[in-house]
Amino acid sequence: MKTLFSSLFLVATALTFLQAQENTAAKLWTPADRQYTLDNMKRTRDELVKETQNLTPAQWAFHESADRWSIGEIVEHLAIWEIVWSREVSIGVRNKPTPELNATSRPDSYYHEFIMEEAKHTSPDFTKPTGFIDGRKNLTFFLQNHAINLAFIESTQADLRAHFEFTGTPNPRNMHQVLIFQWGHVDRHLRQIRKVKTHPNYPK
Repeated sequence: MKTLFSSLFLVATALTFLQAQENTAAKLWTPADRQYTLDNMKRTRDELVKETQNLTPAQWAFHESADRWSIGEIVEHLAIWEIVWSREVSIGVRNKPTPELNATSRPDSYYHEFIMEEAKHTSPDFTKPTGFIDGRKNLTFFLQNHAINLAFIESTQADLRAHFEFTGTPNPRNMHQVLIFQWGHVDRHLRQIRKVKTHPNYPK
C-alpha cells in the first residue's frame, strides 16, 4: 500500500510539473509582437483622426464620382471592419491552439503587402457603407469599435501566433496576421482619403 501511495504521489507530482511547464512555455506571440501591433494600431488611428477631425460637412460628403465613396463612407467602412476583425479574432482565440500550422502559413510580410497593393479590392456586401451616418459621427463609430480592439490587444494572454482561422486552407493565417490586416486596412484607406482630398473639385 505504501508503494502504491508513493507511486500515485510521483504521478501527481509529474503531472503538476508538466502542467506548470505548459503554462509557462514560451509563447510564439512575443512582447515585441504585441508592441508592434499596438504601435501600428495607434499610429493608424491617430493618422485617421488627423485626416478627418476638422473636415466640414461638405468635405465629409464629397464624392469624386457617383461610383466612389465619400470620406464619410470610407470611415464608416473602416468602422464596420473593426467589428468584423473583433469577431474573427474572438472566434480564433477560442479555437484549439494549432501552432504547427505556422509551418504552412505565409510570412507576415505577405499580408501587409497584399493589403497595401495598388490593385482594387472588392469589399464584401456586409462591409459596404450605408451612407446613413452623418460626417464626423463616422469617426466616432470607428473610434468606439477600435478602442475595444485596442483594449483586447493590450490585455490578452492568448498566444496569437498559435491560434488560427481558415484552418482548412493551404495557407492558414494566425491571429497576429489577422491584426496586420486590421491596421493595414486603415493604412490602405488613409491612402484613399488622401487621394479624395487631391480631387480638383474637393471642397475647400
